[in-house]
Amino acid sequence: MNTDRPIRLQTENVGVFYGSKDAVRNVNVSFRSNTVNALIGPSGCGKTTFLRAINRMHELTPNTRVTGKIMLDGQDVYGSDVDPVDVRRRIGMVFQKPNPFPTMSIYDNVVAGLRLAGEKSKVKLDETVERSLRGAALWDEVKDRLKAVGSSLSGGQQQRLCIARALAVEPEILLMDEPTSALDPQSTQRIEDLMESLKQQTTIIIVTHNMQQASRVSDTTSFFLIGDLVEHGATEAVFQTPKDERTEAYITGRFG
Repeated sequence: MNTDRPIRLQTENVGVFYGSKDAVRNVNVSFRSNTVNALIGPSGCGKTTFLRAINRMHELTPNTRVTGKIMLDGQDVYGSDVDPVDVRRRIGMVFQKPNPFPTMSIYDNVVAGLRLAGEKSKVKLDETVERSLRGAALWDEVKDRLKAVGSSLSGGQQQRLCIARALAVEPEILLMDEPTSALDPQSTQRIEDLMESLKQQTTIIIVTHNMQQASRVSDTTSFFLIGDLVEHGATEAVFQTPKDERTEAYITGRFG
């Protein structure tokens, strides 16, 4: 499980409430630097709810609150002195459906976050566009049409553009919520290959319903069920010798 790598993100008794309903309860888990970490479980079990808590996305939803602590390099991202905008820069997110800014060019999509932060240097922006698109394995496909609108790309390319946009601000954590569920098998393979290379520079946490994908791409797997974290461990151990019978029942397809 790469236990020699330092812990980058750790949660302490994290809960998420929609009004009075507890959607996630007392999650204690840690993720190490430069790893891919899969969150699995049936629909509605709390995976995406937990994922969105990590970078304070729930603050954008009325009547939602997060309890407990989420520690990034030892600092609680919900601390009173922490800027949520800075949290979302350090913890990037790629959503289930590709969402490039539809009227913006490929170039402008990539640097949108940097410009929002006040970056004006064309040299810095140009360098960031190439670095980020190379990081997302998209540079060779779009380098001659950076002024084309991002929405003109194929679905798989749009998802990689969204990954490039997230990479542009050099996040320490990259959250991915079902990033391949809307893609064809070839595009899915490219995103999976990309995750393997991206973990050299960031820590990835991915929500997936695809058991084969989780077993292929992740170093650790966390199994959620009805708001509870049932089991967390090295992916090979979770899939081959699960400690909880509910984990085994889900992985073997007896429910879910």
